[in-house]
Amino acid sequence: MQVLVGMSGGVDSSVAAAMLRDEGHEVVGVTLKLWGGESDSGCCSVSDVDDARRVAQQLGLEHLVFNFGEDFDEHVVNPYVADHAKGLTPNPCIECNRHLKFDRLLTRARALGFDAVATGHHALVRPVGPGGALRICRGVDDLKDQSYVLHMLTAQQLAQVLLPIGSLTKDEVRSRAMALGLRTAGKPDSQDVCFISHVGGGRRSFLSDRIPLHPARVVDKSGVDVGEVDAVELVTVGQRRGLGVVIDGRPRYAIDVDVDARLVVVGEPEDLDVTGQSLSGFTWVDEEARLHALSTPSVTVQTSAHGEPIAVATLACEADNSAVVQIEWTAPRHRVARGQSAVVYDGDVVLGGGIVS
Repeated sequence: MQVLVGMSGGVDSSVAAAMLRDEGHEVVGVTLKLWGGESDSGCCSVSDVDDARRVAQQLGLEHLVFNFGEDFDEHVVNPYVADHAKGLTPNPCIECNRHLKFDRLLTRARALGFDAVATGHHALVRPVGPGGALRICRGVDDLKDQSYVLHMLTAQQLAQVLLPIGSLTKDEVRSRAMALGLRTAGKPDSQDVCFISHVGGGRRSFLSDRIPLHPARVVDKSGVDVGEVDAVELVTVGQRRGLGVVIDGRPRYAIDVDVDARLVVVGEPEDLDVTGQSLSGFTWVDEEARLHALSTPSVTVQTSAHGEPIAVATLACEADNSAVVQIEWTAPRHRVARGQSAVVYDGDVVLGGGIVS
């Protein structure tokens, strides 16, 4: 099989490429040039591209670089900025997977005659159920599982996706890299948004260069002023730090953010509780997954990359529109900030996911 392996310059994708080579596939490595601005983290820095190229050399693989910078700006960076301007809390890594790594890259791979695209994500692609439908499933390493950020993949896409390291723990990945003498064996994992630099003010500086940041009043539930913030666009529902609001010895949390009104409402933790939430832009793996989710009482929802699965009381599509899903929780729980993703699972199997609206 001819496989195009996305090599980010990290240890996971390095070992993924080595595993596929050792299995006898015709492997070519590719690094995506996504961000043309300043970067010192993630998979966009110059050093990461160099690491990927050198690992490919160590493994005896051809290495390509695809410049998808315009697509990255259009589908990831610009929406990230626009969401903050609207008071949302976006997840750019999910949008990068959706539009770049498993859309643009897959399309390019098909055009070049490759049979599959592989990455170093900690997740599994495996057949599930009597019909053997392909599904994204949790990787064996619970602490590193990345199935949540791959929830948008459809069954059609999964037919051309390989995730070799999903069956390994992180320690096993590093051990294999060390045994192969790969330069990335001890490289730390990336934890941050790749296009935002650690130096020079981070997210605040990045956004202030692109949109105006506005001060806002901070009020309690009665509308009484209790403070102020200097950038309402940077406040997230559920946030406590940075608000500086303590009443009766107890900190207060942001329970509502209104960018247009320049207003942040704060309350106690229980004021964040809701009985359900609505998801838009919902992507189901396939129609079978949708029907299964709507008829199976055991499905759970995960609302962050490494959050605990949450039991749901009901899951329903809105007026025959499968892209809008309403979740009702079994008990009130803290609301998820608008713009974040919620992913539906049956056990370890991903059925689909959408954006909290």
